[in-house]
Amino acid sequence: MTETESKPDRYVRPPSAESLGEAPGRGRLKGRRILIVGGGQRVFDAASDPIGNGRAMSILCAREGAKVAVADLNRTSAQQTVKHITDEGGEGFAITADVTSEADVQRMIEEAHRDMDGLDGMVLNIGTFGKTGLDAVSPEEWNRIYDVNVRGPMLCCRAAMPRFVDGGSVVFISSIAALKAGSQMAVYDSSKAALGGLMRNIAHLGSRRGIRANLVYPGLVDTPNGREAGAGRPNRGKGHVPFGRQATAWEIAYAVLFFLSDESVYVTAQTLAVDSGLSGM
Repeated sequence: MTETESKPDRYVRPPSAESLGEAPGRGRLKGRRILIVGGGQRVFDAASDPIGNGRAMSILCAREGAKVAVADLNRTSAQQTVKHITDEGGEGFAITADVTSEADVQRMIEEAHRDMDGLDGMVLNIGTFGKTGLDAVSPEEWNRIYDVNVRGPMLCCRAAMPRFVDGGSVVFISSIAALKAGSQMAVYDSSKAALGGLMRNIAHLGSRRGIRANLVYPGLVDTPNGREAGAGRPNRGKGHVPFGRQATAWEIAYAVLFFLSDESVYVTAQTLAVDSGLSGM
């Protein structure tokens, strides 16, 4: 570097093969049977949308050797995820379910258990968001969002736990909005914060059978959902992100993979923020 050249303003962490979803599977979930609740994805701009968290998790689990049941409210989106899995030679099944319906949740668990001949793991990639502040959110809308974000995961755990094999794993997907009031959406932030209490209780209930429960806090992630959330907030993702860029969905998926795999058999009731340090600095 010459005297006239200047250093870049901010370091940008280059993506790895894992960050881009290009790393080969390593057999970390060989023989496992995993249910991904929320394994489809929203469409924000079909021409340019990156892969979403749920789809990346589903594909990665299959790539690592698991059978994967992909559940989503949108059946077409779940089927598209399954096609990605089968195109790579994996085994996947699509299930339509509304997590606010107890009957739907019970049927989803039964279908997943039947189609995969058992259940070893479940990822609760469930969430919806609302308006900013308090005054703009009606009590009815507040309850609707809590029904999806908190009651839905509770119903999933209640239905799935009796069907789990001993030593299974449940992974909750929260958000760093649960740790900082950055989103300005009180209903979203508080509902995602409630998942921590639910997760710890599931870990306690499952401990006698070796069923683990842990939670991932994604930070700013470049997904269709993230782009939709930031559509009216041009500064989203442009502030001080320590690694100089948003995460990819694959980077969230690899954190989930750790909690599902045997690499974390002695880890339960814990949380992991995948946010380049935003929540801690």
